[in-house]
Amino acid sequence: MPSHEHLTAASPWVELRTTDKDWDTAEPGVLMRMLGEALWIRAFEEYVLDLAGQGLVHGPAHSSIGQEGGAVGSVMCLRSDDFVNGSHRGHHQFLAKAFGHVLPERTDGLPALTNDVRTVLRKTLAEICGLAEGYCKGRGGSMHLQWRAAGAMGTNAIVGGGVPQAAGFAFNQRRAGTDAVTVTYFGDGAVNIGSVLETLNLAAAWQLPLCFFIENNQYAVSTPVAEATAEPRLSARGAAFNIPSWRVDGMDPLAVNLAMTEALEHMRSGHGPTIIEADLYRFFHQNGAYPGSAFGYRSKAEEKAWRDRDPVEMLRSRAVGRGLVTEDEVARSRGAVDAVMRELGDTFLEPDPNGKPGQRRIVAAAWPKTEFVDVGVRGDLTELDGSRYEEEQTFSGQLTDRRFVEVISEVLGRRMEADERIIVLGEDVNRLKGGTNGATKRAVEQSPDRVLGTPISENAFAGLGGGMALDGRYIPVVEFMYADFMWVAADQLFNQIAKARHMFGGGSAVPFVLRSKLAAGTGYGSQHSMDPAGILTTAPGLRVVAPSCPFDYVGLMNTALACEDPVVVLEHVDLYTTTGTAPVDDLDYRLPVGKAALRREGDDLTVISYLSMVGHCLEALDQVPDLQADLIDLRWLDRASLDWDTIGASIKKTNRVLIVEQGAQGTSYGGWLADELQRRYFDWLDAPIERVTGGEASPSISKVLERAAIARTEEIVTALRTANAN
Repeated sequence: MPSHEHLTAASPWVELRTTDKDWDTAEPGVLMRMLGEALWIRAFEEYVLDLAGQGLVHGPAHSSIGQEGGAVGSVMCLRSDDFVNGSHRGHHQFLAKAFGHVLPERTDGLPALTNDVRTVLRKTLAEICGLAEGYCKGRGGSMHLQWRAAGAMGTNAIVGGGVPQAAGFAFNQRRAGTDAVTVTYFGDGAVNIGSVLETLNLAAAWQLPLCFFIENNQYAVSTPVAEATAEPRLSARGAAFNIPSWRVDGMDPLAVNLAMTEALEHMRSGHGPTIIEADLYRFFHQNGAYPGSAFGYRSKAEEKAWRDRDPVEMLRSRAVGRGLVTEDEVARSRGAVDAVMRELGDTFLEPDPNGKPGQRRIVAAAWPKTEFVDVGVRGDLTELDGSRYEEEQTFSGQLTDRRFVEVISEVLGRRMEADERIIVLGEDVNRLKGGTNGATKRAVEQSPDRVLGTPISENAFAGLGGGMALDGRYIPVVEFMYADFMWVAADQLFNQIAKARHMFGGGSAVPFVLRSKLAAGTGYGSQHSMDPAGILTTAPGLRVVAPSCPFDYVGLMNTALACEDPVVVLEHVDLYTTTGTAPVDDLDYRLPVGKAALRREGDDLTVISYLSMVGHCLEALDQVPDLQADLIDLRWLDRASLDWDTIGASIKKTNRVLIVEQGAQGTSYGGWLADELQRRYFDWLDAPIERVTGGEASPSISKVLERAAIARTEEIVTALRTANAN
């Protein structure tokens, strides 16, 4: 018979409960601060629901009523240099963190509604109503609240979407040598999200000072926890990742406070992440002022049982019972905040002359100006002022022929030598003598402690890089081994990193660089061969560069690393082993944003291309000598950075266009570009815009089918001869 040994988890998993003695001996200042803030948050949330019921909140109003105990209990322990982020239901945590930032040290009485507290309430209310005075200038609304000065780094409308970024905040805090921590708040529904599980693993492996705070409010919209997971005690996840975990009654603010105190001691001592699961209850439905029973998924008896354990009432009764405050003082405090909320609301509202009696509307002057709609999608590039720009033709330094991948390695190493803020992370980047292609060889030699091999978790490490960039103390260079892997991390790349600057008001820099290679033609098949340019450039917050030669790679990478917008640097594996002109030792120049290169000149046709297809275009033009064409190497592909001056001048000269790319038709970059060109230059075009692309299908493993699916020199030659014949 086999033997069986019962195994135990490497990290503790405990349930913390308070006793009457804990309440009787708790520091008066702690209880009074929690009570005061809970009263303020409850009054704020009830006022928001009232406005939402009047149709004055555009979009959702995810109320946290009933969950205040988890927020005030956990945030009470934090400092301003500790960070928090949260989910779509995050008003309570945001307010608690903001109050903690502006309030003076704790006193024995209820905290006062100071002018700073009134400002927090006013700006938060304005943001939820979508008004210009809000923290994000009205762009964030109820679900995207950020106040960096207070350490409130942003709530998030994607379930689990903010968790990987929190790992980036925690990484920066530890790297900077502080004992600050990050707390990321999310609900029971997010516990089963892949990015959350990836981040649990990454945070544990890297020992990051990150608390995963699970608000188990029993329902993901209307689905009970027990229907979504076989282990409804969600803090059990900690055992799988060797993370110490606490389970507490979230309706008991003191229990939450004590658990967080213990978790903070663990994290501030450098022992890595923690989990706190708070069992609590939202008194209302997912959105709005109706209880869940109104929709049939909760019973009135269940709701009453939880309401009877109201955390605000618990704080009130305990504080009154200990003689710390009177019932009248509590009532006056609640009445005062109610009056403040009405007063603040009245400054944003006016009678609606076209509505029913008593109906109100937002004061017109409170809205953001409509011309603000696109401001802050990206920065103004003033950070590049004073740059030394060079072009190969006018470069005064010494040039020689060098392998493309060697130049990638050298310039990355040079930038890391010059700027200690740069951190490289990705799969295998620190192994194999410089990653799978040798691109990080010099970086590993130069700064091995800043070249970090990650788990195979693109969502987690891309999001971690995004969090690093949002915090701003370090500059991440994230590598996706193949461009196709961006689909795995699509939420972090498109929903988070690309939108962050604009979504949070337009003022937050996001200095993030993503390197990724295209591998069509290498036999790696459908899932490793895509050209992502057509997809990446649909995200207006991303800048995208596509170097075709070693000299340009140096300048474009240097510019990308100096830019405060997220930049994707595309590399084609076909170029890695090629040689081209590059500097011998000057690796510090830049290439300007929005400047294309004219690789060949002619009057018959404008050929537009990028990456390795530029070289194929040159080969094809040599094979059709009786056609003289302008060949424009775009270099910058995103809409905001295209060199319309060079493109326009060429089209007005040749009156004909051929766009050349290698990838599939369905994800085509040239399809968008052709549409935009005909809109801008229709009057100068003497013929339809022609295109060379790959086929409909993704490349296959079969060598002959792969070749049939992508474009190379032969397809360009055919297109040139057709153009010449016409």
